[in-house]
Amino acid sequence: MSIVHQTSHGEFVKLFSNFKLFLGLSRTPHGLLDVATPAMAAMLQLGQFPPASTIVIGLIAAFSGYTAVYAMNDLVDVTVDRERLALKKKSDVVFHVDEVLAAHPVAQGLIPFKRGLEWVIFWTSLALIGAAALNPLCAVIFAISACCEVIYCKLLKVTHWKIIPSAFVKATGGLAGIYAVNPTPNPSFVVLMFLWLACWEVGGQNIANDIVDMENDGRVGARTLLTVLGLRESLFILLVTASMATFAGVTIFLLAGPGLGRIYPIGAAVLGYFLLLKPAKLVYESPGPRMAASLFNRASYMPLSFLVLIVISIWIKI
Repeated sequence: MSIVHQTSHGEFVKLFSNFKLFLGLSRTPHGLLDVATPAMAAMLQLGQFPPASTIVIGLIAAFSGYTAVYAMNDLVDVTVDRERLALKKKSDVVFHVDEVLAAHPVAQGLIPFKRGLEWVIFWTSLALIGAAALNPLCAVIFAISACCEVIYCKLLKVTHWKIIPSAFVKATGGLAGIYAVNPTPNPSFVVLMFLWLACWEVGGQNIANDIVDMENDGRVGARTLLTVLGLRESLFILLVTASMATFAGVTIFLLAGPGLGRIYPIGAAVLGYFLLLKPAKLVYESPGPRMAASLFNRASYMPLSFLVLIVISIWIKI
């Protein structure tokens, strides 16, 4: 009995370890934070909670979509990631929410490329089915987002303008959330949501991540805002877009559903300051990998923090 028990336990541990590698491939801790983006957008659009069926299907579709897209990024970038890993020094390591689990397991040889591809196909299929069940346009938005992610990866050594498809990928999560609950939303609300999330990606995520990877990007020939325009110009863009994202996160209240209380704009200003503006200012004043990683990590909590704020604002109509 004990031998059977030990064998079963060993197989379970091995299975769990392998599953953790796949979760690492999809950067699941970061993906779980991003799942809040479409939920946040949907509730801002309605000013109230969506129907229970929409919440359940939406969560499945959102989790599947982010799981697929993040894993897709690693598969497309596998060759470059191997170059980065070979050049990376222990002194380069800083805490990064993207790397809570195994970082780039396919590039490290921990997962066969074929198994990673199967993982992506499964979650992509589930995301498309879930999105289509909410609104066929949501499935189209997800498909476009996936294509933009591939384009972003392919442009790594081509042009620094790859930041545009990157911003589009993050913004589409919010657009899908809007169209999941309203097939004919206010165009101004859609545009402001897009700009908010795009600026958040540029100012709070992309450039900050480039600063963290600055040395390795130069070694592998990556073309980023940082390697092309230089540190000073990139920091200026970072600060401007972080400020724009903070402003958009507050003013979208004017176009949101009628169920939000006035606590929302106050809370949005506070969250914008602590999650984006303050850490962006610190990076601007003292640029470096650790400060940039701090900005990236704090900004990653923006969708979830705003979702909590929206829930509170709906419950407490002050």
